[in-house]
Amino acid sequence: MTEKLVIVGNGMAPGRMLEHLLEADPNAYDITIFNAEPRVNYNRLMLSPVLSGEKSYEDIITHDDDWYADHGITLHKGQMITAIDRAAKTVTSAGGITVSYDKLVIATGSSPFIIPIEGKDLDGVLVYRDLDDVEAMLAAAKAGGRAVVIGGGLLGLEAAAGLKEQGMDVTVLHLMPTLMERQLDEASGYLLEKAFADRSIEVLTKANTKRILESEGKVAGVELEDRTVIEASIVVMAVGIRPSTQLAQQSGLDVGRGILVSDDMRTSNKDIFALGECVEHRGQCYGLVAPLYDMAKVIAQNLLGGTSAYKGSVTATKLKVTGIDLYSAGDFAEGEGREEIVLRDATSGIYKRLVLQDNRIIGAVLYGETTDGPWFFDLLKKGEDISEMRDTLIFGQAYQGGMPLDPSAAVAALPDDSEICGCNGVCKSTITSAITSKGLSSLEEVQAHTKASASCGSCTGLVEQLMAATLGDAYNPAAVTPVCGCTDLGHDDVRRLIVAKELKTIPEVMQELEWKTSCGCAKCRPALNYYLVCEWPEEYADDYQSRFINERVHANIQKDGTYSVVPRMWGGMTSSAELRAIADVIDKYEIPSVKCTGGQRIDMLGVKKEDLPDVWDDLGKAGFVSGHAYAKGLRTVKTCVGTDWCRFGTQDSTGFGIRLEKFMWGSWTPAKLKLAVSGCPRNCSEATCKDIGVVCVDSGYEIHFGGAAGLHIQGTEVLGTVATEDEALEHIVALTQMYREQGRYLERIYKWAKRIGYDEVRRVIMEDTDRRRAYFDRFVASQKVAQVDPWSERVSGKDKHEFNPMKVVKLEAAE
Repeated sequence: MTEKLVIVGNGMAPGRMLEHLLEADPNAYDITIFNAEPRVNYNRLMLSPVLSGEKSYEDIITHDDDWYADHGITLHKGQMITAIDRAAKTVTSAGGITVSYDKLVIATGSSPFIIPIEGKDLDGVLVYRDLDDVEAMLAAAKAGGRAVVIGGGLLGLEAAAGLKEQGMDVTVLHLMPTLMERQLDEASGYLLEKAFADRSIEVLTKANTKRILESEGKVAGVELEDRTVIEASIVVMAVGIRPSTQLAQQSGLDVGRGILVSDDMRTSNKDIFALGECVEHRGQCYGLVAPLYDMAKVIAQNLLGGTSAYKGSVTATKLKVTGIDLYSAGDFAEGEGREEIVLRDATSGIYKRLVLQDNRIIGAVLYGETTDGPWFFDLLKKGEDISEMRDTLIFGQAYQGGMPLDPSAAVAALPDDSEICGCNGVCKSTITSAITSKGLSSLEEVQAHTKASASCGSCTGLVEQLMAATLGDAYNPAAVTPVCGCTDLGHDDVRRLIVAKELKTIPEVMQELEWKTSCGCAKCRPALNYYLVCEWPEEYADDYQSRFINERVHANIQKDGTYSVVPRMWGGMTSSAELRAIADVIDKYEIPSVKCTGGQRIDMLGVKKEDLPDVWDDLGKAGFVSGHAYAKGLRTVKTCVGTDWCRFGTQDSTGFGIRLEKFMWGSWTPAKLKLAVSGCPRNCSEATCKDIGVVCVDSGYEIHFGGAAGLHIQGTEVLGTVATEDEALEHIVALTQMYREQGRYLERIYKWAKRIGYDEVRRVIMEDTDRRRAYFDRFVASQKVAQVDPWSERVSGKDKHEFNPMKVVKLEAAE
C-alpha cells in the first residue's frame, strides 16, 4: 500500500521538494498538501514586479491546478492546519478536514515582525510577505498619498520601489546609519541610498519610529523619536521575519528560534520533517531561497529512504529592484588580520570590495557591476587561496591569467559545482549536462528544464554565456523561438509568410502554415489576429474571439470582476464641461474610485459590467471616445503646457501632442504605445522614458524612441532633430508604422529597437526619405478603417459581440 505524505504549507521550498520527489519516484507517496493561502504555489521572489505592476499573479505561478491534478496530488487551498496528533498520525485543518499521514513535512514559513508601538493595529498598517500583502498594498496605492516603509532591508526597499511605481510618494525609515547594513558596508549602503534618492524615494536613516499617528481609525502619519512627523496614508512594516513555529510547538516538537532539525532535516519526531524559513538548523534560520532549496533536495532524498545530510549554507544576497545592481556575500566587517581590496569608479557608479583573511575571500560587496559575483562567491565557499591572483583579483575572473578572457570563456573556466543561479540553487554542471543530454539550444529551454534564470533573472547573462561556451558555434542567441507550441515557426517567419502567401484569415494561416493544433491557443491566436490586422487593414475582419479579455470588452477588468473606464483626453487637456460630464457619470452609476493616471487622464474604477454600455453612452454624448487604456495600441500622448503658458517653452507642445493623438488614435500596435511631448529640455512630460517622445528645442523638435519606465528602466535613444511640426509628425508616424510592421506581438518598442538595431531605425527613418514616406502612407491608409470608437459601436449596436466569460477565460489567464 502506498504511504501517505502530508505537507503543511505550499511555498517555494515544498514545491521544489515535490519536484525532486516526483522526478525520482512519482509513485512513492499518496500526497496531500494543506495551504493556508487560497491559491496554488507561486514564486515569491517575483512579488516585487507584481507590486510594481509589471507582472500579475498568473505570471508568477509555479505549479498551477493542472500540475497538481496531473501528479495525483490533493491540494487543500485556504486550509490552515491547526492541530497535529502525533500519536494518531493525523493533521486537522481549521475547516475541519482531518487526514492521516505516514510522513509529514512542516513548511509553515515565517511571519513578519510587527514593531510593538502605538498605532500598529490601525487600518493602513501593512506588511510585505505574500500575495495577500501585495494585493493590500496595490489596493491602498490606488488612493495615492504617501507610503512610509519602516525597514531598509531587502523587503523594505523592494516594497518602497514597487509603491513608487504605483504612483505613491514614498519615505523609507531605517534605524541603522546605512541601508541593508547586514549585507552591505558603509560605502555600498551610501550608493544604494543615493540610487533610491535619484528615484525620488526619500530615505531617512537613524530614524527610530516612536508611534503611528491616527485619524478616524486610520493611519495618518508616523512620529519619530526626535519628534519628526511624516504624513502617511499607509505604513508598511518590513523590519524582519520570525519562523512560524506555533503549530510545531503545540504538537510537542522541539523548538528554538525555529523548529529544530538534524542534518537529515527530521524534527524530534522521526516521521516529521521541517522545511524552509520555519527551520532552525545548527543554530541558523535562513530567509533566502537558495538554502531552502538545498533543504528541499535533502528531504526528497530521505523520504525515499536515502541518508542525505544538510550541512548548512553560505548565502549571497541580490536586491531585486530594476536598475540597481547589487551583490553581497559573506563577512565584510572589519577585523584583526583582515585586509581589503577596493575598486571605485565614481563616473560609472561602480564599487567593489573584497575582504580577505589568510589569502582567502571571506566577504564581497559589489555595486553597479555584479557579473563576477558568482565567481567571487564560489571562491569564498571553497576557501580557495587567491595568492597568485591577488593583484588582479578585484577585476574579476576574466582578467586572471594575464590576458582578459571573453565572457563565455570565463564562465567556461568555472568549476562544475559553481553555483550559477542562486535563487534556484542550480550549478554549472546541471546546466551543461541538460544542454548536452536534452539538446537544449535556447534560453527558454534551459529555464524550463533547469530553472536557471527562471526566477529573478539576474543570472540570465551567465546562463547565456554558459550556453555559448557549451554549444560553441552551434549556439545562436538569435535563433528562432516558436510563436508557441502550436507551430515551429517564429514570429518573423509567420509575418513573412502571411504576406508572401497572401493569407487573410486565421484558419487560412493555420492550414497553410501547418499548425499542429486545430484552432491554436491563447498565445498564438492574439498574435495572428494582430499580424492580419496590420497586414490587411482594409480586408481582414478582426477576430473578436482572438483578443484578450480587456480588448473584448473595451475596458480593463479588475480583480473583483468590475471594470475601469478611461475616456480619451486629447494631450491631457480637458474642460469644465468634460469634467462635469465625468462627475455626472460617477454619481449616476455610483462608481467607487476615481484616479488621475500617469498619462494625464481620469480612470473610473469599479464600473459594473452591466453598466458599461450606459457609461459609454453618457460619456459619448459629452464628446468622449475610448481612451484605449486596455489596448495593445496607442494609449496616451502626454504633454506639458508649452509656449501657451510656460515661460521656458520653446514650441507648442500641447498643440502638437493633441495633433499627434488625434492623428494616431485607434491604431493597433504589437504592444502598448505611449508618447509624450515636452515643450523644452526641462522635460516636464517625461518624454525621455516613453516609447516615443519629443523634446522641443529652439531649433525644432528632437525625437526620441525606445524608452521604458516599468520593470525595465531605460532612457530613450535620440532618433534625430527636425525643424518643423509637420516633419516631426511624419517621422513619428513612420517610426510607429515601421514598429507595427516589424515588431513581434507583445514586444515593446524598446525591445524591437534593440533587436534590429537603433542605428538601423535611425537610418531608415532619418535618412531614407522614400521608405519613411512609404511607412507614413501605409499608416495613413490603415487609419481610414482603424479610427473607430469601440464604445460608440457597442452602444449603437454595430458591434454585435457579447462578452462571454466562458470563452475568454483562457485568454484572460494568458494575458
